[in-house]
Amino acid sequence: MQITIHRSWLFGVAVTTSLAVTAAYPSLAVAQTPISTAAAHPLAPLTLSAVLNLALRASPDLAVARRELEATEGAVIQGQTRPNPVASYLLEDASQATRTTTLQFNQPIELGAKRAARIDAAERGRDIASAELAAHQAEIRAMVTGVFFEVVVAQERSRLTQELVELSGRASEVAAKRVQAGKVSPVEETRARVAEANARVELSQAQSELSTARQRLAASWGDPSPRFSQAEGSVDALPALPSLDALQTRLAESPNLRRAQFEIERRKALADLERAKRVPDVTLSLGVKRDEQFGRNQALIGVSLTLPIFDSNRGNLLEALKRQDRARDEHLAIQNRLNTETFAARERLSSARTQAETLHREVLPGAQSAYEAASKGYEFGKFNFLDVLDAQRTLFQAKAQYLRSLADAHRAAADIDRLLGSSPDIFQQPDVKP
Repeated sequence: MQITIHRSWLFGVAVTTSLAVTAAYPSLAVAQTPISTAAAHPLAPLTLSAVLNLALRASPDLAVARRELEATEGAVIQGQTRPNPVASYLLEDASQATRTTTLQFNQPIELGAKRAARIDAAERGRDIASAELAAHQAEIRAMVTGVFFEVVVAQERSRLTQELVELSGRASEVAAKRVQAGKVSPVEETRARVAEANARVELSQAQSELSTARQRLAASWGDPSPRFSQAEGSVDALPALPSLDALQTRLAESPNLRRAQFEIERRKALADLERAKRVPDVTLSLGVKRDEQFGRNQALIGVSLTLPIFDSNRGNLLEALKRQDRARDEHLAIQNRLNTETFAARERLSSARTQAETLHREVLPGAQSAYEAASKGYEFGKFNFLDVLDAQRTLFQAKAQYLRSLADAHRAAADIDRLLGSSPDIFQQPDVKP
């Protein structure tokens, strides 16, 4: 016997179901809107917050993580469903006089808390996807922050090297005048010209590093070429050193560790589900039987139960339990790795801060005074040009080392943020000039 169902009726049911699901879970409606990867091409000076917004909006990795989070909503919806009833129709005997027809409905009933375990596993999968999204956001923030301060430091180094070129040019002019006056040997003018040429080489290298850093920063939001004028940031502002207690507190809430914890809970829910599957489900049957020969209807009531004789689901349960043990081991390994890397990054930050503060308070003022004294003394004939070159080289090396220590400090702070995730309470406000 064949039953024909109109396609228009099926279409109406599909539309009604889709609208109901969308109304109950509005986040699924967002998944239907494609995420544009086109990023703006800023021309004005950029701040760190503006760069982070551009990178977070344009990142394809974040788009993938968001899609995965949206997909887990479907798993949660499916986990909440109950078994469908089964309708059966049986026709016995071709003769209408002796024909027997049976219409029966069978409803499976899950026992052993299978549905609760299935929902729990799906919800933990959603939590894992959310933690993965937070981890990707932390990685992008750390990467962009590091590259941003590379640009800021490269800008400052280029400016300092330009000053060095100007100082070397003035020193060459002074040496040339003293040679014309017959006060010094022409060798000193040659040395001055060589020092000026070396300064120009340093300037070319600094400009090349700045161009590379700008290219990397623009690539973080999908711009093939940097169009912004400059990166606006205080190069002397050091990130604060987080306390050990604050780090320990934030470690427990880091996205990577939370993801590992959710995986343990998901594996436990899956193990509970496999354990519940060992409890057989019951199927209730209700129907009616029409006997044409005797001209009467008979009620049918039945119960069926699967006997777990040959398949008790022991293998699947063992696999689920071992994967739960593996998730615990992975959680411990991730915790140890995060502890080691986080406290190592803190030590790098502490060392870079100490070095920057020492250079700013003690080395740079002394090197600047020595250079100014040597330059004036050379103009009055009290020092030779080698003393001026040595003082100039010392000052430039101190400033370059100071910039490197600033870059190391911001890079270490970015690594801590990457490992801990969103942690605005860790660094508080950046320090003022050291």
